[in-house]
Amino acid sequence: MERIQVIDKLDEILAAYCEDCLLKAHFRKEHGKKHAHRFCIEQCTVGQKIKELGKNLS
Repeated sequence: MERIQVIDKLDEILAAYCEDCLLKAHFRKEHGKKHAHRFCIEQCTVGQKIKELGKNLS
């Protein structure tokens, strides 16, 4: 996958799933930004997909 394609795919995923995510908003409100971010990276299936795609950018 080319770099531009990866970035476009990441933008699509973020717009579709992450911008209005209720879990992210809840964790951010209850536990703070760091906890919400950690949840997204480690436990959310969408976050894991983003992480996989991000490896293609290196």
